[in-house]
Amino acid sequence: MDITNSLNTDLYWNTEEEVAVSDGTEQTLQQEDFFALLTEQLANQDPTNPVDNDQLVAQMTSFTTADGISQLNEKFETFASSMTSNQALQASSLIGQSVLVTGNVGHMANQSDGLSGVIINEQTSQDTKITIQNPSGEIVRTIDIGTQAAGNIEFSWDGTDNDGNLMPPGDYAITVQGNVFGEATALPTAVNRHVDSVSLSSSSLGVVLNLDGDVSISLDDVIQIGNS
Repeated sequence: MDITNSLNTDLYWNTEEEVAVSDGTEQTLQQEDFFALLTEQLANQDPTNPVDNDQLVAQMTSFTTADGISQLNEKFETFASSMTSNQALQASSLIGQSVLVTGNVGHMANQSDGLSGVIINEQTSQDTKITIQNPSGEIVRTIDIGTQAAGNIEFSWDGTDNDGNLMPPGDYAITVQGNVFGEATALPTAVNRHVDSVSLSSSSLGVVLNLDGDVSISLDDVIQIGNS
């Protein structure tokens, strides 16, 4: 016996039809919408006072200009995104490399790795000394490099203290001082640091290099690229 055939189908629960959710695109006027409005305007104009041709040309020019600017902005956004992705791809080749960055703090990942960098010396300096400080601010090594002519001076530290003991891994600060024209002068430095990974940041920062010692810098801050 078929029970369902004896039931009143009007009492069944009606399945609700799915309603399409608007994505907002229909709220944007396209070129065909403009011409439709223009056609309506011409069809309903006052025959005794028709729309001037100059007004029609001005309306069409304004719409074309606005539409062109909108398309140009979209193309620029696509271009900027492509450029940033390309930079990130190129920067990925820096992983495992050493980069020279302005600053006086270097990171020693392992004992005996040491540190290296460049002293930026604009004038001849005498009695020039390099001081290495541990994370606690204690001086562990002093290196006397004497008189140095103007120019970039490469330096290196083997990771030992003044007694020849190996220092533990960590961040170490490099301070350089020399006598310039008879006055004690602090000389700026740049240090070599290893690139651990590369990140893609916001458009204002672009490509970010993540260095050893949990330090991140912009790719634009790199002075020199090379193994150390």
